[in-house]
Amino acid sequence: MNCMRYRGYTARIDYDSINNILVGVVVGMKDKLSFHGASVDELSADFEFAVDHYLASCAAEGIKPERQASGRLLIRIPQDTHAEAAIAAAAESISLNEWIVRALAAQLAGLPGLEKN
Repeated sequence: MNCMRYRGYTARIDYDSINNILVGVVVGMKDKLSFHGASVDELSADFEFAVDHYLASCAAEGIKPERQASGRLLIRIPQDTHAEAAIAAAAESISLNEWIVRALAAQLAGLPGLEKN
């Protein structure tokens, strides 16, 4: 997955072969933020413009900008998996939450395009 990051927002980048341009969409939001460019430099500049414009519009309207994630996650997993994870966390003398955060971070570290900027 090709991604760009700016001011805490992450966008997925795709190639539009019909128009011969790069197209980006900020992911994980209800509000749609999209941008494009004929080169990486144009794409990056338009991404920054789109995010800055979105934040300025929110400020002008007195609304809180939407973020891609709240930092809270509710998941449903099999009971056995839950128990095994709790045991693994206890064996490391850490909370289950911290164990899950570490496991997710380890998985994400191996994904191309998700490096922190």
